[in-house]
Amino acid sequence: MRELNTIINAITDLRMSDIIDIAIIAFIIYKIILLFKETRAEQVLKGLLLILIFSKVSEWLNLYTLKWLTDRFLQAGLIFIIVVFQPELRRALEKIGRGKINFLDNYIESETENTVNEIVAACSSLSRQKIGALIVLERNVGLSDIAESGVFIDGEVTSELLINIFIPNTPLHDGAVIIKDNKIEVAASYLPLTANNTLSKELGTRHRAALGITEKSDAFVVIVSEETGTISCAESGKISRYFDEQTLKERIIKAYEQKDISFMSKLRREDGTVEKRSEN
Repeated sequence: MRELNTIINAITDLRMSDIIDIAIIAFIIYKIILLFKETRAEQVLKGLLLILIFSKVSEWLNLYTLKWLTDRFLQAGLIFIIVVFQPELRRALEKIGRGKINFLDNYIESETENTVNEIVAACSSLSRQKIGALIVLERNVGLSDIAESGVFIDGEVTSELLINIFIPNTPLHDGAVIIKDNKIEVAASYLPLTANNTLSKELGTRHRAALGITEKSDAFVVIVSEETGTISCAESGKISRYFDEQTLKERIIKAYEQKDISFMSKLRREDGTVEKRSEN
C-alpha cells in the first residue's frame, strides 16, 4: 500500500514541464532505437541490456562477484558504446550535418518508400529483360499458409535481390515472392490459381496465380510477363495492365495507403492518383 501511495503522489505532483521532459526523453530514446534497428549495433544493445539485467539480479541475490564484474563493465560502457557504435554514430552525425534527418518524419513511411522504390526498379529492369516475376505485398490478411510453400528469406527489399531471385533457371525463380512488413519473407512460393474461366488467353499462369491470391486475401500483386515484359497489377480479383515506372510507383503507394489511410501520403503527386488502367 505504501508503494501505491508513493506512485499516486508522484503522479499527482507531476508538473507540465515534467511531462514535456519525459516526452522528449522518450522520443529521443525511440529515435535512437530506430537508428540502430536491424543493424549489428542492435545485437550489441541487446547484450548491454542483458548485462544490466544481470547486474540487478546479482544485486537482489547478493551475488557479489557477478555484481562487481557487471558494474566494472558498465562503468566502461560509454567508451565501449563509442567504439562499437562508431559507424552508426558517424552516419547519424553526417545526416544531421547535411540536414537529412527530420525527427518529425515517420520512420515507417521512409522504410516503405524505400521498399516501393526497390520494387519499381526491379520490375522495370525485369520488364526490359522480359524476365517473368510475381511479387505479392501482404497487407491486413495474413498469408502464412501460402508462405509455408516457399523458401524463407527474411531479407531486405532491394532491386538486386528481387532481380536475382527471378533470373531464369535459378533455384528460386519459379513461384512468387511475398513481401511482409517491408521484408522479403519468402521466395518460390506457390499461389492458388483463379477459377475464373473468362480471362484472356494471353494471360498466363503468373497472372492467374496473382488473381487467385487476390480473390482469397487483400494482397496486392505485381506481375511481370515473361513473354511481353508487360507490368500488371492485381487486386481484389481484378487485373490492371500496361504500367510504366511512374504509374507502377503510384499504384503501389495507393495499395499501401489502402492498408493505412495516412500511409506515405507525402509521396503522392499533387495532380491526382494513378490513372485507372484497362481491366481484363
